[in-house]
Amino acid sequence: MHTEALQAVDDYLASLAEQRRLSPHTVKGYRRDLEAAVAWCDLHAIEHWRDMDSQQVRNWSAACHRKGLGGRSIQRRLSALRGFFQHLVRCKALPHNPAKDIRAPKSPRRLPHSIDVDRLQRLLDRPTDDWLEQRDLTMMELMYSGGLRLAEVVGLDLADIDLRESQTRVLGKGGKTRVAPVGSRARDALARWLPLRALHVADDESALFINRQGRRIGHRSVQQRLRRWALKQGLETRLHPHALRHSCATHVLESSRDLRAVQELLGHANLGTTQIYTHLDFQHLAQVYDSAHPRARRK
Repeated sequence: MHTEALQAVDDYLASLAEQRRLSPHTVKGYRRDLEAAVAWCDLHAIEHWRDMDSQQVRNWSAACHRKGLGGRSIQRRLSALRGFFQHLVRCKALPHNPAKDIRAPKSPRRLPHSIDVDRLQRLLDRPTDDWLEQRDLTMMELMYSGGLRLAEVVGLDLADIDLRESQTRVLGKGGKTRVAPVGSRARDALARWLPLRALHVADDESALFINRQGRRIGHRSVQQRLRRWALKQGLETRLHPHALRHSCATHVLESSRDLRAVQELLGHANLGTTQIYTHLDFQHLAQVYDSAHPRARRK
């Protein structure tokens, strides 16, 4: 593509980071999706974004499908392109958004994997003298205790933890801050981790969880360490950070039956997202609505 068109992508990504305060991980995902669109444009000799119409957007979507991408992945790519085109419309670089009404084929939603309580206890109840293993245990305890996302755990600073109040301040999606609970086991794990962190942390590093070099640990490192833990503990399935978050929500819901509380715990903007994560179907939600809403109660 023309240099001007490529610069527009960089400008858009910079605006996402600065104005919408999206995390570097999220911005990287947008870049990856938009670079896929750029590669397709280069293949079809499209030099400017203004040369792309709705039919070409459909053609790109179809090309993604032929490459084996699922409906959700294609929808994510289209969403990135739609947002980028809308940015160009606002900047008056495009007269309209050619991706506005383009939708990807639907694919069935797959529920996140949860771990039963017995296996979680086997995973977490493992004393260790190794400082890196203690770090891993503490991260897992926090993810399970407060339903934290991977990015939220990695982004925690030392100042975000309040052991006296048994809570932590978390920066979630879209730059939204929430307070997550720290259970007794997670609090004990933190009490063991903090002195070890002080011995290995680099000067001026604020991160709660650090790597061997004393700097903030990365997403990929956490994923690899958890995978290693699963193998060592003989878990039958791959251990992903989100499985701990989902297990937290599932176990709290099973005990409390309080969907709204789980929504607050996970930091979901709407109840529908929580419904998916906690295995609830619409029929159950409808029953709650029918029994609770003043204008829905049966006479």
